[in-house]
Amino acid sequence: MNIIKLGTSNLEVGEISLGCMRMSGLSKQEARNVIDNALEHGVNLFDHADIYGGGKSEEVFADAINMNADVREKMVLQSKCGIQKGFFDFSKEHIIRSVEGSLQRLNTDYLDILLLHRPDTLVEPEQVAEAFAELKDSGKVKYFGVSNQNPMQIELLKKYLDQDLIINQLQLSLMHTPMIDAGFNVNMVHDKAVDYDNSILDYSRLNDMTIQAWSPFQYGMFKGVFVGNEQFPEVNAKLDELADKKGVTASAIAIAWILRHPAKIQPIVGTMNPKRLADISKASDVKLTREEWYELYRAAGNSLP
Repeated sequence: MNIIKLGTSNLEVGEISLGCMRMSGLSKQEARNVIDNALEHGVNLFDHADIYGGGKSEEVFADAINMNADVREKMVLQSKCGIQKGFFDFSKEHIIRSVEGSLQRLNTDYLDILLLHRPDTLVEPEQVAEAFAELKDSGKVKYFGVSNQNPMQIELLKKYLDQDLIINQLQLSLMHTPMIDAGFNVNMVHDKAVDYDNSILDYSRLNDMTIQAWSPFQYGMFKGVFVGNEQFPEVNAKLDELADKKGVTASAIAIAWILRHPAKIQPIVGTMNPKRLADISKASDVKLTREEWYELYRAAGNSLP
């Protein structure tokens, strides 16, 4: 597994990470198999959130590995907060309460990274700053980031924060590419020219923020998986062709497509199938050519100007 550095931090992790949203449905042994397999293949960043499984995903994770200091040192633990039932909440009280809950469920003294989940339009950045300072000073959180935020939302937070924001989690897959599309269609008048996120891709590169790509196999907003989906024959034909050529699975090619971007984007893979994760991790050894990358982009239904 190739290693990347997260943002401006000193955290070095495998370039593919594991999302633990679905871990709440596993038995202790099943979860242990998933985690051990991930570490064996160099996947050492585990992405959590306080809402995953209503908190149970974090509990199952910690219980599966009998969390202790030796195990803890082998992994980077990341969790998210800010989503409540029917509303978003970036208040100081909620941020701190959420972290305390995650630490208890994960049976650890600290999170390596805390991300603010979906943007709270009622955010008072001074409260976020107070929460982050308290969590940092107490040693409960080492680094901070955001999820699903645009450049101006990030800039607003940065005005008040003493800590760098090292990560932004954003939806990205071969079949969901708005952050890439607009850059091809500057000063043009059609749907692909619409800049939905204020150039977040370029902003992230300029500010040394790592983009973590969530739902890297999904099309639309949780509409389903595109790999092997007969609704998308052209892109799957190209994925299969390159998979045969490179000696990996089509899913690995879909991840290699994300990894090929020089922004050093880190895909978050959510599979709870150890074999599937092992196959996907081989994407780290695949180097797509520039031509192959563009072939896949066009096969996904995109045209170049």
